[in-house]
Amino acid sequence: MSAQNKSRSSFSPASRWKIGSDAVLRTVLVLAVIVMLNYVGAKFYHRFYWNAQTSAKLSSRTLTVLRSLTNHVEVTLYYDTHDRSNFYSDIVELLNAYRDANKNISIRTVDYARDPAEAMKVKEKYDLPASLSSPNAPPAKDLIIFACGNRRDVVPGSAIVATKTVQLSSKDPNYDPNENKLQFVKQPVSFNGELIFTSRLLAVAAGQPLQAYFLQGHGESSLTDVSEGGYSKFALAIAQNDIAVNTLELLGQTEVPANCGLLIIAAPVRDFAETELQAINHYLAQGGKLMVFFNYASLQRRIGLEDILRQWGVNVLADYVKDNSSSDDRVVFVRDFNNSTFISPLSQLALEMVLPRPIEKLPPANPPSNALQVDVLASSSENATLAGNRAAAPRQYSLITAVEQKPAVGTVNPRGNTRIVVAGDSLFLDNQLIEAAANRDFLNYAANWLCNREQLLAGIGPRPVTQFRLALSDNQKHRLFWLLLGPLPGGVLLLGWLVWLVRRQ
Repeated sequence: MSAQNKSRSSFSPASRWKIGSDAVLRTVLVLAVIVMLNYVGAKFYHRFYWNAQTSAKLSSRTLTVLRSLTNHVEVTLYYDTHDRSNFYSDIVELLNAYRDANKNISIRTVDYARDPAEAMKVKEKYDLPASLSSPNAPPAKDLIIFACGNRRDVVPGSAIVATKTVQLSSKDPNYDPNENKLQFVKQPVSFNGELIFTSRLLAVAAGQPLQAYFLQGHGESSLTDVSEGGYSKFALAIAQNDIAVNTLELLGQTEVPANCGLLIIAAPVRDFAETELQAINHYLAQGGKLMVFFNYASLQRRIGLEDILRQWGVNVLADYVKDNSSSDDRVVFVRDFNNSTFISPLSQLALEMVLPRPIEKLPPANPPSNALQVDVLASSSENATLAGNRAAAPRQYSLITAVEQKPAVGTVNPRGNTRIVVAGDSLFLDNQLIEAAANRDFLNYAANWLCNREQLLAGIGPRPVTQFRLALSDNQKHRLFWLLLGPLPGGVLLLGWLVWLVRRQ
């Protein structure tokens, strides 16, 4: 009898079937619980994030915009999903929060690097250009496309993250000791996803875009010029704010067009005719919106705009600023911003300007009931001097100024409140420098403020990008390599062998 018991299998077929069915049943129950928890969580709880860049909740302004969105908006991510440097995962996480807040938003991803056939369909569907900046630029890639009905808006992924240029030290792992010159790298400093996505949703879901006019006829920059000094990227940035840009010559006209929501004057160097000045002045008196960029090329002459701006509390000096703390005599890094104005989100960033002219705030003389509100937006450091008076003690100079005037009590302006932004440099927004520092971000904020859109974007700002770097010496890397190669796998094998030994006994 004992011999018979020894020869019997440890597990009979019935026992094995029972154990197997029990394991399957337990697995099914666990999966069912997981599915139910996910369903309940999706239905009754809000999403939370592990990602540091998108961990903040959507702003109240964004949620207001999303609650008012009734049209279906399709968002297409045209991205290389395996590229770790393009912030793809951060963008997806943020867009998922938009979709959770409004089910009228749908999101899909097309990986152009791994699905060329689908990528070609996206190009044809949205008529994507070969490049978003110039014919000679690399092909357009890493795009966020917002589409609603017949309207679409294409956002380059490079606009989502603001960067700054930093010099590499010899201890940096990216430093090349064979290079005989200074080495620089662009470092991400802020994530602008919410600011840009909310404005794009508004743009594609709204009606016709606001009309802006870019003045010509006085040597101004050209919107079609793709060279380094051209303004083609400026035109693209304005268009991405849902503002249609048209060129305008005022000579021979008595009025600024009635549909002009923003008048832009960039780097004029020739005199304005009296009729042109009268048309601009009348436009501002009606509540017009004006963006003006001077530069050092017009120092030697007064072109006429200076007198109009003085009436609005702004004085343009016939000199340019040099910052003694800068290593380049031409470049002024602007880090002092007025945090009580629309430019406050740039407080942790900087502008890179070239030989900027001072734009001073004038004291009011006999202010009326609808007194001007003139604010200095950005200033140089306290180490700045004027090129024409280097003997003077260094001090701070205002470089960008804003003006606002509401209609007088009991009156209504056809165009609303008068708003003006005047900067002492135009080169910081040309094709070469618009991507530098926070120059593009300044343009976006200024355009939206001038067009009375700041109330929709209030409370939405760049989110800081935190970078973590593990610095290891060669010896530490060598030790870490052998630790990962030997003790860790070996420990797992040893533990498995011990378990096997115990079960065998």
